[in-house]
Amino acid sequence: MATKQQLKGLPEDADLRRADSLAREIFSDVANKWALLIIEALGERTLRFSELRNEVEGVSHKMLTQNLRMLERNGLVSRTVYPTVPPRVEYTLTEPGRALRAAVDALCGWTHQYLGHIEDARHRFGT
Repeated sequence: MATKQQLKGLPEDADLRRADSLAREIFSDVANKWALLIIEALGERTLRFSELRNEVEGVSHKMLTQNLRMLERNGLVSRTVYPTVPPRVEYTLTEPGRALRAAVDALCGWTHQYLGHIEDARHRFGT
């Protein structure tokens, strides 16, 4: 996170610490498990809704729809509708979405690296 000194000269919307900042709203949107898993599942691929639902185990139809709409609204996912019967809809990451995926990949790597440590800590804590 940026320090106050680093944020000097930037608009207030760039400050994650401000409750009314656009940066915090975007951070809140993308920092949820479903959004992160959708971004990871899309990767460099283009997937249909049903393929995404199969990739992101446990996501409901409603949650997948809501998160895809949010990611599209934020310009991270592109949605293409083909005029077929039934309509074929495909999703792919945009350039900003692919850039965010690098951070998501790092978070996934961190999770894999420290999973055993976290499991041990939870066991010691009693959960």
